[in-house]
Amino acid sequence: MDDRTVYKLITVTNNELQGLISITDKIDHIYLHLIESSPLNFGIKKRYEGVGGNLIAYCCKLSFDNGNDGIIGFKSKTNLVNHYVERLGATHIGDQNMIIYPESAFFLINKYYSTINI
Repeated sequence: MDDRTVYKLITVTNNELQGLISITDKIDHIYLHLIESSPLNFGIKKRYEGVGGNLIAYCCKLSFDNGNDGIIGFKSKTNLVNHYVERLGATHIGDQNMIIYPESAFFLINKYYSTINI
């Protein structure tokens, strides 16, 4: 899997792992193979809210940086399709396939990275 890059989200104070993503930079988009939050961030007692959204926003930023207009594609776990549509502005394109188009990508980047100008 040489074409995949893994990024981690950690806390600044103690380098505690909060989440991971595995991506591939395709010709016209970023493909998100895997996104995982730390078990510390599951359920009603989660430590941090928005870990997944933060990681997806980072993918969108990478896509913009690479000239791909913020577009990312991924395959959703079946029970999360509606979550991605409602919370992240993803478009469901059949089966479990999802795309985040430029308008939603820009919204996510501004939400999670308010100091970045694209």
